[in-house]
Amino acid sequence: MIFSVCLTQLQRSALGFSVRAPRRLSSFSLSTLSSSPSSPSSPTTRRFMSSDDDDNNKNHHAYGTDMNQEDMMESDMLIVVDENDANIGPAARPPVLSKRGGHTFTPETPRAVLHRAFSFFLFDENAKMLLTQRAASKITFPNVWTNTCCSHPLHGMIPNEVDQGDTAHPVFPGIKQAALRKCKQELGINLGQYVSDLTDDIKFVTKFHYWAADTVTYGKETVWGEHEVDYILFLQLPTQIPVNPNSEEVQTYKWVSLDELKHMMKGDDDEHKDLLWSPWFRGIMDRGGWDWWADMEGTLAGKYTNDKVTFFEPPAEHYASYNLHSHSRQTGVLSSTSATATPALTTAKSTN
Repeated sequence: MIFSVCLTQLQRSALGFSVRAPRRLSSFSLSTLSSSPSSPSSPTTRRFMSSDDDDNNKNHHAYGTDMNQEDMMESDMLIVVDENDANIGPAARPPVLSKRGGHTFTPETPRAVLHRAFSFFLFDENAKMLLTQRAASKITFPNVWTNTCCSHPLHGMIPNEVDQGDTAHPVFPGIKQAALRKCKQELGINLGQYVSDLTDDIKFVTKFHYWAADTVTYGKETVWGEHEVDYILFLQLPTQIPVNPNSEEVQTYKWVSLDELKHMMKGDDDEHKDLLWSPWFRGIMDRGGWDWWADMEGTLAGKYTNDKVTFFEPPAEHYASYNLHSHSRQTGVLSSTSATATPALTTAKSTN
C-alpha cells in the first residue's frame, strides 16, 4: 500500500520558484509526499549521519555538508503525523513529506501538512537559556528570536530519528538525536561531548500542536508557514559552553535569565520594542514555559512530563488571508484510518 496526498485544486503548471517562493505542485509526489523506501540502501533515499565523528559511518555524509537552505527544502524528509502524533502509514513504508511541502501555505493548503518537530531549550549552570535569532536568510520566519534550536526529526538519518509515537514515550531517542544533529549544524555545538546519557540528560516535557502563517515576513498572501506537533526538550549543562553559529541558520545569540527574557519580550523600551518572536516560542512560554524554567529542578526530574498534545492557534498577526474561521484543528491533518485531511487534501491509495 502506498500513501500519497493529492492537492485537488492545484492542477496548474509549474511557475518556478526563488529562495522566497515555493514551487507550485500538481501533487505531493516523491519530493513532497510519497512512500519512503523500506530498505536503508535504497538509492531514492539520501541517508545522513548526525555528525562526521562516527568512524562506523564514514560512507555517509554529515548532515548539512555542502547544503544550503534550498537544498534542505528538497532533501529533508519530514515525519507525517496525525493530531495525536501517531505516525501516518505503515512503519516499513511510511509517507514522507519534503520540508518544502510541509511549509507551503496556499488557499488550497492553508496549513500545509502536519508533521513532527522539536523545540530544544539549552540552559547553563545558572539556568540562563541560550536564546537565538534566526538568520535573515532563513526561508521561513527569518529574523525572529526563539529558543535555542527548533527543527524536525527526519527520515533517512543515522542514527534513526523516527520514533513510533507513544511507544517511545517518554524517552523519544529519535527526537533527541535530531536535536543533537541540529545543534551541531546550526550552532556548532557537539552535545555528545557534554551529554553522558542522551535518553536521561535531555528531558522531554510535553508536546504542542500549533500552526502559524509567516505573514509578518511576507504579508497576508504568504506562501510559507509552520504546522507541527512540537516536542519540548530541556537540557541543563554544568557550564556555559562555546557557540559557533552557522550564519545561514543563526544571526546572533545570547544567554539570558528568565527575568531578562521577560523584559525583552515585554518590549517596552527602545532596545527591545522592535524585536520579532517566533509564534511557537510565544505559545510555548505562555503555556508552561515560564513555570518549567522557574522550577528547573522539577522539570529535569520529570515533574511536568506528560503525554498530552496541546493545541493552540497562533497570534492574530499570523493568520493569512486564506486562513478561515471555518478551518479547524483537523485542517491539514492526515488520518491513517480515514485517509483524508482537508477539503484541499485527500489521501490516495494504490497498490504496488
